[in-house]
Amino acid sequence: MTLTEEISLFLQRGSVSKVKEKVELALSQGVSPTEILEHGLVGGMTVIGDKFKENEVFVPEVLLSARAMSAGIELLRPYLIKEGKKSKGTIVIGTVRGDLHEIGKRIVKIMMEGKGLTVIDLGTDVLPETFLQKAQEYHADVICCSSLLTTTMMEIKKVVEKRNKEGLQEKIKIMIGGAPITQEFCDKIGADYYTEDASSAADVALKICTENRNG
Repeated sequence: MTLTEEISLFLQRGSVSKVKEKVELALSQGVSPTEILEHGLVGGMTVIGDKFKENEVFVPEVLLSARAMSAGIELLRPYLIKEGKKSKGTIVIGTVRGDLHEIGKRIVKIMMEGKGLTVIDLGTDVLPETFLQKAQEYHADVICCSSLLTTTMMEIKKVVEKRNKEGLQEKIKIMIGGAPITQEFCDKIGADYYTEDASSAADVALKICTENRNG
């Protein structure tokens, strides 16, 4: 088993100490920081994402693996900067105004970071204008709006309307999700993408960002 495969395996097990140990060992043996990131950390998180999608692992396991991934990335960060490693895209994510639910959004963020995306987390109870302001400030490719309450669903429509009023439909895509959200609702309010789980959200976000950069 290669060192990057070991890193992936220990990340899947949520072992912070082992991930750090193996990342340091790989660096000392001259393994490329990008290879460690892509094949070790991102590779391991992708496996966890797929298992989460299939209900083979659950929220506690995902959070443990995310903690291990964060520890590995912190060790790699100075090497990646030196290597000129670039983010694959930027996402602004938040739970809409009036809604304080956090866990689902956090898991989406973790999965997206696992794909090599930069994620700006605005937290909960986010105003429509804040989504747009931060998306422009960080040159985001995608705004992700989460709503877990039927009473806050229409806040997403306000985000869409503000984006359209600014004429940013081509530049910034809007992805939505949450328990009461459906594809039908997405179509009705004019949002661009609906995904039903965190792993799918990460896949779609990466696809959007890749197309933006190649377009």
